Amino acid sequence: MDTIQLIFLGIVQGLTEFLPISSSAHLVLISKILAWPDQGLLLDVAAHAGSLVAVLVYFRLQLWQMAIACCNPSVSKNSAELRLLGHLFVATLPIVIVALFAATWIERYTRDPSIIATTTIVFALLLGYAAISARELRDEYQLSLGAVLLIGCAQVLALIPGTSRAGITLTAALLLGQQRSAAARFSLLLSIPTIFAAVVYKARDLSTQTIAIDWSDLCLVIIVSALVAYLCIAVFLRLITSIGLIPFVVYRLALGAALLLFL
Repeated sequence: MDTIQLIFLGIVQGLTEFLPISSSAHLVLISKILAWPDQGLLLDVAAHAGSLVAVLVYFRLQLWQMAIACCNPSVSKNSAELRLLGHLFVATLPIVIVALFAATWIERYTRDPSIIATTTIVFALLLGYAAISARELRDEYQLSLGAVLLIGCAQVLALIPGTSRAGITLTAALLLGQQRSAAARFSLLLSIPTIFAAVVYKARDLSTQTIAIDWSDLCLVIIVSALVAYLCIAVFLRLITSIGLIPFVVYRLALGAALLLFL
């Protein structure tokens, strides 16, 4: 891939990973329209690694508080952070378990553009319903264990391209009564173990392949993805309280329609 494509890959990954708009739908549409080759597993891992770096840096202070809570669990002020950390672990389990047993099958049978277009539209409508009907009663510290499990189970649907991990976790959280900003924060925090697991899983596949690594290309994708993703997180957390989620729903519907039209 040339430099323009590498930068574009980093930008698309950084912009779409944490917004409820489906990164896979964008990558499929752009690659088909511009006739670009598939980026390959190595660059895919690099792009996701950049997104992971961004969310780790953005939530560094809260993650540090969680680490302190693990070291001093008996201190009452740490109990909320420790409980949130436990909830993130529980919510990650469903997608890890399903991915271990079904990732190959899902990858083989759900990459069709028509499927991606359909899921982009269907889950956009579901997100719109959740945004309109949301009661917004609780923040991320007030979720019950049952609600956390439901969000984790909903995240499993993100294994189907076009669903959007951010979109489906936001949808589930809103339907369970979370505030918009709290739902967004929980979705972003939940992305940390989820993306980490995905990077490890894909890196394992890389270890069985003989691939010539261009470190300059790799670093470029990681840096661009990380910078764009960091800015995207900061802007999204501000936008969600001011404009809500309906603009993203409308955008997804247009994206799904474009997929059906062009592919």
